[in-house]
Amino acid sequence: MSIAPRLTADPVPSHRAIENLIARYAELVDDGDFAGLGDLLADATFTGGGEPASGREAIERMFRETVIVHADGTPRTQHVTTNLAIEVDEEAGTAVARSYVTVLQALPDLPLQPIAGGRYHDRFERGEGRWHFVERRVRITLVGDVSRHLRRAG
Repeated sequence: MSIAPRLTADPVPSHRAIENLIARYAELVDDGDFAGLGDLLADATFTGGGEPASGREAIERMFRETVIVHADGTPRTQHVTTNLAIEVDEEAGTAVARSYVTVLQALPDLPLQPIAGGRYHDRFERGEGRWHFVERRVRITLVGDVSRHLRRAG
């Protein structure tokens, strides 16, 4: 008689879960999925170049009003997140993260190029067994040609 080993799923470690949230943000922006961004940041306040936006609807609206979507339904960007530093307080169920962001863009008449660079400062909380954003602060310090990415540069 053969006994198959029981496979149990280990819970995702906190650092990895937070990395996954940060990566998911970049995927959603680059896919032009602003409703998905609203869902991801539903419990958060987003502060970028303009007034802070809080909650699902306000964040989705802010992205729709700010980011240019091209014929393929995307902004034609890639947000590359690097230099990630995460500090987790398991006991309190809170975490902070700092990272760099470089935004690349290419269009049929625009060669691949970096259009912006800066930093993310994030706060997270764990609730109901999962981590979620409670704050994302974006500080763009290097700006190239964002005329095909942003409706209004903030």
